[in-house]
Amino acid sequence: MELIQENPDLSAYLAADEAIDHRHPLVRETATRLAEGADDSYVYARAAYEFVRDTIPHSADAGDPRVTWRASDVLERRTGICHAKAHALVALLRAEDIPTALCYQRLLHDDGSAFALHGLVAVRFDGSWHRQDPRGNKPGVDARFSLGGERLAFPVDAAAGEVDYPTLHAEPNPVLLDILKAAPDRPWLWERLPEELPAAQG
Repeated sequence: MELIQENPDLSAYLAADEAIDHRHPLVRETATRLAEGADDSYVYARAAYEFVRDTIPHSADAGDPRVTWRASDVLERRTGICHAKAHALVALLRAEDIPTALCYQRLLHDDGSAFALHGLVAVRFDGSWHRQDPRGNKPGVDARFSLGGERLAFPVDAAAGEVDYPTLHAEPNPVLLDILKAAPDRPWLWERLPEELPAAQG
C-alpha cells in the first residue's frame, strides 16, 4: 500500500498540539531519558516504540477503565487505548525531531460482531514512511518496530470489510479526538468510538 502524506510540508509532522504535546516537561524528560542510551535516531525510535508498546498497558488488555488522550497524560497515568498510545509515541518521536504521522485502520472486533477504528503511527526515515503499531502485544499479537517490512499488530482482511487507510495525518482525527476527550470511562468510550475514519469537518 502506498502511504499518502496528507500535508506536503514535512514540518507539520514535527508540530505540537493539544494531544501531541511534546513540549510538555514529562514528554521532554522521557524523551531525554530514552535518548541517553541511543547512538542515533534509529535506535532512539526503536527505544521509544518499545517503551510505549511494552511499559504502557493497553487499557482494554489491562481492564483499566480510565481514558487518556493527551500524550503527557498517557505517559503519566501509564494507560491508554491504541489511539492514546499512538499520540504518546508520536510525541516522543517528534520531541527528537523525527517526523511522525498518525494512521488508522478499520478492523473487526475479535468476535466479528462489529468494526472498530484502530490507531497506529508512521515514522519517516531515509525518505520513506514506515508504519508502526505500539498498541501492545498479547497472545496472537506480535507487533515489532521495523523499517524493513511492516510488523503490525493486525493483518487487514479487505474481503471482510477491513480497511487500511493510506493517509498520513499530521494531527489526530478531530471527531475521534472529541470523543476521547468527552469519555468519562472506557465502557462509555467503547459505545461511541467510530467504526470507520470520520470525514474531516469544516
